[in-house]
Amino acid sequence: MQYNPPLKKVLITEEQINIRAKELAEQISKDYAGKTPLIVGILRGSILFYSNLVKNIKTDCHFDFMCLSSYNGTSSSGKVRMILDLREDIKGRDVIVVEDIVDTGITAKYLFDLFKTRNPASVEMCTMLDKPGNREVPIKPKYVGFTIQNEFVIGYGLDYNELYRNLPFIGVFDENK
Repeated sequence: MQYNPPLKKVLITEEQINIRAKELAEQISKDYAGKTPLIVGILRGSILFYSNLVKNIKTDCHFDFMCLSSYNGTSSSGKVRMILDLREDIKGRDVIVVEDIVDTGITAKYLFDLFKTRNPASVEMCTMLDKPGNREVPIKPKYVGFTIQNEFVIGYGLDYNELYRNLPFIGVFDENK
């Protein structure tokens, strides 16, 4: 049986993602040299990018994860639900949030507002994809893999109804297939 996901086109190849993840890891390593940041992956979408990124960070760091949900199918519900909170206390710590995509910015704003109440030393965001054309709240991630147009994308952790996360690249979803 041939696997045929509903794609209009491949937008970003696995090789491009690997190269960019290494570049971002180098920048993070430089920016956090001598510190021990807590790298927070937002499940489930960020898991492939998170893994690719952190294996290339060349400074001590701790790992933690959160699980949030705000999507139904191809659109944002506008509401963020926390399914899993951090295990680590972030008070006085440098935190880097790793996301698969910053789209409307609603989830990112939710996280920044939540973390602010927990008194970290700093909070920055690293995202594989940034979609500023769809932004509803003013959020600008510090570390951005790729800036994309307002298209619904799947693969490399990004899903449509929990499918297609396992694609080794990022593709534009074809709703008509």
